Amino acid sequence: MVGHVDHGKTTLVNALTGEWTDRHSEEIRRGISIRLGYADATFRRCPVCAEPDCYTVEERCKHCGSKTEELRTVSFVDSPGHEALMATMLSGAAIMDGAVLLIAATEPCPQPQTREHLMALSIAGISRIVIAQNKIDLVSRAEAIEHYSQVKEFIRGTIAEKAPIIPISAQQSVNVDVLIQSIERTIPTPSRPADVPPLMYIARSFDVNKPGTPIEDLKGGVIGGSLLQGKLRVGDKLEIRPGRMVTAGSKEEWVPIETEITSIMAGGEPVEEVTPGGLIGVGTKLDPSMTIEDSLAGQCVGLSGSLPPTRHELNIRFKLLERVVGVAKEVETTAIRIGESLMLSVGTAITMGEVKKMTKGSMNVKLSRPICANAGARVAIARKISARWHLIGAGVLV
Repeated sequence: MVGHVDHGKTTLVNALTGEWTDRHSEEIRRGISIRLGYADATFRRCPVCAEPDCYTVEERCKHCGSKTEELRTVSFVDSPGHEALMATMLSGAAIMDGAVLLIAATEPCPQPQTREHLMALSIAGISRIVIAQNKIDLVSRAEAIEHYSQVKEFIRGTIAEKAPIIPISAQQSVNVDVLIQSIERTIPTPSRPADVPPLMYIARSFDVNKPGTPIEDLKGGVIGGSLLQGKLRVGDKLEIRPGRMVTAGSKEEWVPIETEITSIMAGGEPVEEVTPGGLIGVGTKLDPSMTIEDSLAGQCVGLSGSLPPTRHELNIRFKLLERVVGVAKEVETTAIRIGESLMLSVGTAITMGEVKKMTKGSMNVKLSRPICANAGARVAIARKISARWHLIGAGVLV
């Protein structure tokens, strides 16, 4: 779920899954998403009713009362829309197969982050997009049609040009059946290799123990994300890269972390084995202090010796956007300078880098925090403008 702040992403996830993904106290206080939120929805179909009335997330059809049939379980990532949280949104896009772009009918289209999020989807290589024209219950029919025309004009010539536009009310659960139908048609479950070494991107990490838990009842740290390839089983020995920084005298070194899987949660249920697709939570033998506050987010997980290399500097072949996206007033993108600090997003990893060398169309960047990535990985490039990070270009690692 992507889109401008307060356009209804969290409300729509709640309508589909029954889960309110803003769980952090600051998110609840401010009414916006700050961290990535996760929830699963099982799409179902009534064997009696015709399309689109047959699509639902309920076990009983609201139209005829028939028992519905399960189609598939879909994992949703609720990405924050605020401009200051753009890097968080990019890390969410890195593990997704498609996107629902929410655009509120109560505001002119496009809003700054609507434009920026669509650009981010393009950079992340996500082309399967469904557009939800939300809050239609708050505007007149004429206003909704005018807004629809604005959306069509906005997506012309973009990666979302052929995306279906579904008018909905997330608050009132209006047209949710049509939205599910469009997601089923537009974003099918992709095939992923399962007979190769496992590779997982960590998007969240946390401690599940409550304060005051007796030592003998403590559980190891949990890592959450998406398995991109291969299989993971309870009991597997894992390696996490880049790992943790170890200081010896004046020397600092990043050392991979080794652990073992103690449990796996997929679709809200414990499983012994998991294959690619959807979001998973992996219980480990790690000290919970190593996983608190998303401290391992952005790292890669797999079997020892099979992970991409740890990179302390990046060689990037890139292309700048003509204009900076995500700002209310259009700003032309100026050339990147040697010595400039940039924010780089690769997979779920977000790091800062200083530009050391520049040639035509490529640059060498020294990282403040290493990442684990293969050559060919996509890179989103952001620059600080007026105290905010904004996308200015994209590239690939070479």
